[in-house]
Amino acid sequence: MTIRVAIVNDEELVMRGLAAMLKTRDEFDLVTDLAARPSVDVVLFDPLVSGPRDRTLQGLVADPHIAHVVIYTWNFQPWSAGEWIRQGATGYLSKGLPSATLVEALRAINAGRVIVAPGRHGAALSSDWAGQDQGLTEREAQVLSLIASGMTNLEVAEHINLSVNSVKSYIRSCYRKIDADSRSQAVLWAVAHGLGGGHHAVPLPTSELA
Repeated sequence: MTIRVAIVNDEELVMRGLAAMLKTRDEFDLVTDLAARPSVDVVLFDPLVSGPRDRTLQGLVADPHIAHVVIYTWNFQPWSAGEWIRQGATGYLSKGLPSATLVEALRAINAGRVIVAPGRHGAALSSDWAGQDQGLTEREAQVLSLIASGMTNLEVAEHINLSVNSVKSYIRSCYRKIDADSRSQAVLWAVAHGLGGGHHAVPLPTSELA
């Protein structure tokens, strides 16, 4: 299956580099002219690079010809991932990603997953456990890490010997502390803050606790 990718509002050197990389992969088809309103699977969008006024995140997300819009930036700030997702992005990627990781992320996003992927040198938190600075208890951080790894509530409960209701209670508490409105946002926050690995895929939509 061919994945049609477009690059919007980016530096010429970055666009040339991405174009050259994608052309070496038979599964990708680079779309160079969005003005013709072609069907696009994934748009890589840098909101910090100036471009046409209609090339905004909201405009791209609202375009029925575009399946997924991904924030693609050098200015990767883990704490802002949730806000970009709330605005409609289905991915938040650093331009510092190795090409193999970028390709993997594009495949996952095209498959309907949300991906947050920092570059090679993502900042690590200095607290005893990730999330402590945001008020998460060690148990809450553990539960959040497990759901970020892809476990269901039942699997988390069995893994740490708690009831499902207790797990749901911990998840709700996490939501309040990290200002998340859904499981997907919580997982994105967890991954961006070091709970769950360098990048993580979240199936959408989720039928788990919202």
